[in-house]
Amino acid sequence: MNVPVRRVTWPRTVRIIRSIHPPIDLFEDIADPADWEALASAEAKFNPRIRESIGDLSKVPVARRVTGPGASWVMAPFVHCSPLRPGRFSDGSFGLYYAGDRTEVAIAETVHHHARFMRATDEAPGWTSQFRELIGSIDADLDDTTGRADLLDPDDYHASQVFGTERRAAGSNGLTWPSVRFPEGQCIAVFWPDVIPIPTQGAHFAYHWNGTAVDYVKRLDDGEVLRVS
Repeated sequence: MNVPVRRVTWPRTVRIIRSIHPPIDLFEDIADPADWEALASAEAKFNPRIRESIGDLSKVPVARRVTGPGASWVMAPFVHCSPLRPGRFSDGSFGLYYAGDRTEVAIAETVHHHARFMRATDEAPGWTSQFRELIGSIDADLDDTTGRADLLDPDDYHASQVFGTERRAAGSNGLTWPSVRFPEGQCIAVFWPDVIPIPTQGAHFAYHWNGTAVDYVKRLDDGEVLRVS
């Protein structure tokens, strides 16, 4: 498959995740990722829930793992992937680190998916969920899917999931494409933790669900409320 590759160098990437997920000490504190399975197994004997919190380490080869302060934010999407939570470029059998080139892109993307979940579960209106902003960077060769309308359908992810699976198997670092949710924005999805530098935590947000859509986003640090168009 002939896929154009582009060097993506952004001084700022933004990823938004649910705030309920705490850091995982194993990724933060243990220097040698080769020891993780043994330590996780030992801890699980005393705390059976520890394996659930750590995730499936087999999803990431030892050589591609990252460790140190903030490593949880990078490792989590790769070890906690599930077919119950597919994405544009994965059927959920493997994880990806998704991010946008600005906060507005990350909000637009997460608002869309959060609204789908809230609608499907018939949630009551209100300030329903809190999210944290992860700010990082990227400097890597990524497959460029710009112009591939079949991969950028707003709702049908079948073709893009097949494409993502094939590109990961072919050794790609990841993908870049124009945001479907925010005009002029750009997105990335990387296939392995060691492709993306460890991010730092930015702002916290709350999303307001009106029973039909997410209509407001509030910054919790300064109280600013943004209307979602």
